[in-house]
Amino acid sequence: MKNSKDHKIPSASETIKTEVVCPNDSNPMGILQGGKLVEWMDIAAAVCAQTHAGKICVTASINHVDFNAAATVGDIVTIYATITRAFNSSMEIFVQSFARKVLHEKKYLISEAYFTFVAIDENGNATTVIAVKPVTALQKKQFNAALVRKRKIKKTKKLIL
Repeated sequence: MKNSKDHKIPSASETIKTEVVCPNDSNPMGILQGGKLVEWMDIAAAVCAQTHAGKICVTASINHVDFNAAATVGDIVTIYATITRAFNSSMEIFVQSFARKVLHEKKYLISEAYFTFVAIDENGNATTVIAVKPVTALQKKQFNAALVRKRKIKKTKKLIL
């Protein structure tokens, strides 16, 4: 399925970012700092959002970050970002991070998170974005789940305020 003027498919904006864990990125035990990983994930998610929207996008929230395993100095970290759904001016981006040892091909999941980005115009105001048209079964599942997550977050915010 191709992109059209009224929607884009998720694969059109998929983003892959690769980093090597250096000593400066780690704690005294040589383990990648969570904040550094989230920074890398945020950059990949921003590129994905901006590619989809064709506009500058800013991080609105980071939802549900899971740290599943550690990466250590010398590991290669690969980050995959894909759009799950676009709303009016916001987009949800799903990000997965994997690590592997330099001398091994097998990668393992180290983190997953959902980021929300808002597209902005030249004045810094929120602006509309093109819709997402999921193609695969997984993309359709993520698309539907994105609305559930958004509603749940909205409901939680109402309870807190």
